[in-house]
Amino acid sequence: MENDESVIETLSQRELRNESARVLRAVTSGQSFVLTNRGAPVAKIVPLSNQEPGLSITRPARRRGGWAELGIERRNHGESLSAILEDLRGDRL
Repeated sequence: MENDESVIETLSQRELRNESARVLRAVTSGQSFVLTNRGAPVAKIVPLSNQEPGLSITRPARRRGGWAELGIERRNHGESLSAILEDLRGDRL
């Protein structure tokens, strides 16, 4: 990656997927990127400026809790998991 701000780094879709945290940090610090799909430029990722009208966030992202918040209760009906699986598989084995 170049340190010169006038050079825009090119990223493939795969690189963006695999390095999204690095790209987000770089964009936050002012760097721009050109996103490519199979070698062809398809988008430009640029930092937002405070002067850009019409780019307000209508609903900010909200981090949801983990699996514990799903409210799924463990139920033990007295049958072992092995017995349940054997019953479900039936004659397949």
